[in-house]
Parts: sequence; structure tokens; C-alpha cells
Amino acid sequence: MPARRRFAKTQTDRHGIVKRRQNRWRQAHMGSLPRSPNQVLLKNRTPMCLAVSGRSRVSLMLLATASGQRFPKRIESMTLKTFAIVLGTISGLAGASLVEAQAADAVRIRGTVTAFAGSTLTVKTREGATDAIALAEGWKISGVAKADASDIKQGDFLGIASVSKADGGSGALEVVIFPAALKGAGEGDRPWDLEPNSRMTNGTVADVTEIAGRTVTLTYDNGQKKQIAIAQTTPVVTFAPATPGDLKPGAVVFVNAERGSDGTLAAGRVVVGNNGVVPPM
Repeated sequence: MPARRRFAKTQTDRHGIVKRRQNRWRQAHMGSLPRSPNQVLLKNRTPMCLAVSGRSRVSLMLLATASGQRFPKRIESMTLKTFAIVLGTISGLAGASLVEAQAADAVRIRGTVTAFAGSTLTVKTREGATDAIALAEGWKISGVAKADASDIKQGDFLGIASVSKADGGSGALEVVIFPAALKGAGEGDRPWDLEPNSRMTNGTVADVTEIAGRTVTLTYDNGQKKQIAIAQTTPVVTFAPATPGDLKPGAVVFVNAERGSDGTLAAGRVVVGNNGVVPPM
């Protein structure tokens, strides 16, 4: 057989082997359902649409995992322009998410006022640092007034910081009785930093029992329940009126602030101790 014919036959055989391998791989990884030229069907029938027209084509090589399934190495050919657009979009979304997370870094500030001028409140925190907090336009201020566990009744909305007790259950560190206008504010159960391993639970009182003090059952988030014991020595307060004039040096404050991506602190509400009562939260 002439050398040219032997070479052509060898190339044809190699091409056939490659095609058979590609067909086996497609059947294993992309399923056997019919698909359009612009759609890849993965094994779980999840469509991934890609633009595949144009002259300047590159192979998009990916190795990733989604829901336990390995994506194919060679997904489809796509134009360089389309690849740049897709990659830029993905990078932009990831970057935006990171910026948003950094911009909304919640910080709880507890301490005493060292200065208050214009819209800037300066606080020496319980950790010893000095923080300047920019107060947003229209910011609010609240005071606290002493209350009693005996004031708590079914239907009240409470915020209780608690820790797990050695004998089981949860014990209150402090209790805030919300006014009716703030019912539902911050509803739920979440980690708190009043003490190590503490939690904050905001919910509606479903039941009150008298067992070595008071024990309340709070309901929140569509029927979830938590039972918390309130000892007689537990601080119990409710919100009371206050004015910016109460933000004098030495006043005890609690501020839910947000640290921006540039490190600055901002807040829209300040809780200040007045009339001899300090914010226990």
C-alpha cells in the first residue's frame, strides 16, 4: 500500500477512536437527551446555556463540583468575547457579595460616653478601646426604665439574653420588655456576646410559670419555642424616653452599629442609661 494511503488510513482510524471516546464520555456525563447547540445537559439534566458561535473560539476548561457532581472538563467551545463576558459577570457578582458582607459588619458597642458633638458619638468600650460612631440622619435615642419579672405576662414581646445552665435549660442574663409598638423587632434566636456562649432570643411570651423565680416560654419564627428561667436577681428593664442631652460624658450606652468597608462605624439608634438605670444588654 502506498505510503500516502497508509497515512490516510491511520489518520481515519485515530479519528474514529477519538470520536468513539467522545461519544462514550458525552453519554456518561451529559446524558442522552437531545439538546440544542447552545445548551449542555449535565447528567442530572441541569441545563447550562453557553454561546458557541463565532470564529475566535477557545475551549473553556473547568474543573468544579456542584451538588456532588463533577462538571465536564471540556464543556463547549465559546468565543473569546463571550468567555470574557461570562468570567467578568461571575467575578463581579462575587466581588459585590464580598463588598456587601464587609459593608454590613455588625458591631455591638457597650461602654461609656466620652464625647458627643454634632452627629458623632465617642464611646470608651468595655474592652478599653475608644470608638467614634457616626449617627445617621434621623437617628433615634431610647432610655431604659427598671421593670420587674412580675410585670411579664402572656402576649408580651421580650428580648432575653441567656446562657445554658449546668442543670439543663437556659437561664436569663437580662430581660428587656418591649413596648407594643416594637413587637416583633428582631424576632428569633441568635448568638450573642454579652457573655461567652450567650444567646439572644426575641419572642412572644406563650406561657409563664412560677418555679424558683419565673420561667417563660417564648415563641418565635413560626412556632419555635424556648423556655428560659428568670432568677429574681436578673436585671429586667423596659424602654423609656430619652433625649440627646442624656449623652453626657460617663453615661452608659449600648449601640448596635455597622462597620463599613473603610472601618468607620455608623448607627441609627442609641440606648442610654438614665435615671440611675443602665442598659443591661
